[in-house]
Amino acid sequence: MRVFTALWPSEAAVRDLSEVLDEQRAAWSALSGELRGFRFVSAGQWHLTLCFHGDGADPDEVAEKLRTGVAALRENDSEFTVPELRLAGAGTFRGVLWTGVVPGGEPETRDRRDRLLRALARTAGADPRRFRPHVTVARWARGTLDPSRIPHRLTEYTGPVWSAGELAVVASERGRGGVRYRTVHRIPLLPS
Repeated sequence: MRVFTALWPSEAAVRDLSEVLDEQRAAWSALSGELRGFRFVSAGQWHLTLCFHGDGADPDEVAEKLRTGVAALRENDSEFTVPELRLAGAGTFRGVLWTGVVPGGEPETRDRRDRLLRALARTAGADPRRFRPHVTVARWARGTLDPSRIPHRLTEYTGPVWSAGELAVVASERGRGGVRYRTVHRIPLLPS
């Protein structure tokens, strides 16, 4: 079992991006002939990974560390709030097509929300300088996708704003039919 900390996009954000990808199935079909093993990630698995904890990590220990870290963030930052985020733009890593995750809300609060997102990644255990907020939407085994070939509608995409009210400790389990994600713990960002 692999364990990671994530933020799940809202249903509205997932639905909106799904519609954009569905509009472009013909363009993706042409690319899939060049990219061996090209496949879309199920929309139900779309998430923003804050930190990958690895194989065999104890989800209970990860959750306790997150609870303590989030409490410290709230205590030390009088302006701590739930981050407002949106899915926007697109790009590639080796074998991965992604859409970015950027701060939402009013322009004057975006830098603050970006710092908050990076603080959450640091609290989860990631290096905030190397943190590249994104959601993986497709994968392939071989081949290179020149970013200029990503359909314009996706590179210019800006989805609806959603609030990330909790961190999720997720178990990634391989079984029949592929990988399955299961949220093991939910850590609210604000006290109830």
